[in-house]
Amino acid sequence: MTPPPSGRLPVSSTAAAVGAKIRLRRQQRGMSAAEMARRAGLSKATLSQLEAGNGNPTIDTLDAIAIALRIPIADLLARDADTGPVFRPATDREPGEVSRELLRRISSGNSLEIWRLRIPPETELPGVPHATGTIEHLLIAAGRVTAGPVDAPQELAPGDMLAFAGDAPHFYRTGVEEVDITVVFASPIST
Repeated sequence: MTPPPSGRLPVSSTAAAVGAKIRLRRQQRGMSAAEMARRAGLSKATLSQLEAGNGNPTIDTLDAIAIALRIPIADLLARDADTGPVFRPATDREPGEVSRELLRRISSGNSLEIWRLRIPPETELPGVPHATGTIEHLLIAAGRVTAGPVDAPQELAPGDMLAFAGDAPHFYRTGVEEVDITVVFASPIST
C-alpha cells in the first residue's frame, strides 16, 4: 500500500464522519471555529484537525465539544451526517408474523414534525426547500410515487422509506393511483 502524500495518515471514515458532524453543528449554530475552540477548551488548530477528520479525539475531547455545542455526545458519533438520499425498500414478512425494523435513526438536537401527505393520481407537487439542515423522511403507506431530490428521485411503493436533504429542491409525482405518505421532518434546533 502506498503511503498518502506528505506522510499524512489516511483519514478514517469514522474520524471523517465525526469531523463533519462537529463542523455541521458548529456552522448550524453560527459559531466561528475560534469561538467553538474557546468554548470547548481546545486550540483552534486542534479543532481544525478534528473537523478535517485528521484526529483521534478522546472521549473527554468529544464531551467538551458536545457541551460547547449543547448536544448529547451521541450526536457526534451517530452516522447520520450524510444528507444524501437513503432508500429502504419494503421487506416481506410471513402472514401472522410480527416484524420490527429500524428504518432510520434521527439524532437529538432536531425538531421533529410528522405529517400525513395524500396526493391524488396524476399529480406533480414541487417540494419547497425547507430550513438548512432539514432531512425529510418519507414512508409510503399506499400507492406508488416518484419522489425525492430533483437530481436523484426514487420510485417508491408501499412500505418503502426514503430520507433526503429537504433543504434542496425536491418533488413528488404520482401515477394512476392516489398515494398516502407519512412524512417526518427532522430540522436542526437553532440555538
